[in-house]
Amino acid sequence: MQDQKIIVIGGLSGIGRAVAEQAAAKGAQVVAAGRRKAPADFPAHIATAQVDISDDASVARFFEGIGAFDHLVVTAGPVIGSAKLADLPIADAIAAFNIKFFGQLRAAQQALRHLRPNGSITFTSGLLARKAAPGSLVKATMNAATEIMAKTLAKELAPLRVNVVSPGMVESGMWGDMSEADRKAMAERAGAKLPVGRVGQSEDLAQAYLLLMQNGFMTGSIVDVDGGGLL
Repeated sequence: MQDQKIIVIGGLSGIGRAVAEQAAAKGAQVVAAGRRKAPADFPAHIATAQVDISDDASVARFFEGIGAFDHLVVTAGPVIGSAKLADLPIADAIAAFNIKFFGQLRAAQQALRHLRPNGSITFTSGLLARKAAPGSLVKATMNAATEIMAKTLAKELAPLRVNVVSPGMVESGMWGDMSEADRKAMAERAGAKLPVGRVGQSEDLAQAYLLLMQNGFMTGSIVDVDGGGLL
């Protein structure tokens, strides 16, 4: 990845930040972007930018200022609770899709003019795309839509490669606002149910994104990094 240019949307925190840091450690030139400003402790050697993937104009402006690059990674997603159909606010479902599905679609569309021919796009879905559970309708459908989008684009955009990383339970900000003690307790409960005996960390997931950027023989792939959650 030496001297390759990588864009990570969602790259200022959580999984995206881990991707940005690991890619930079391998010699890549990285731009980490997110809706908010970079936190004070963000590595100074990684360039940062702001973009709102729920807004067409914001995404277009962002990519106009980027220039040519090699790989796009999108890890940004909404924090959304679980609700059964009878209690589901449709407006919340639409807002979640606008970030997770249409946001990734916007990013890919705007990136096309700037991606180098041997480059790649890596989206992010989630375990619930293929593991049905009551109350997970929105999470399941927007992640499943992301996965079939990637497979379709892998054929349409070839030789560009398009792949997906599907995380399972990961200890990150995607769990929403909670105390550190509550976060650790939730992680321990969830991890005890998994074959590996723990929940994932952002660094675990980042390795999968780097694999998909570096392996030129992978396209249309969905890489599950879930500790055996689908089992």
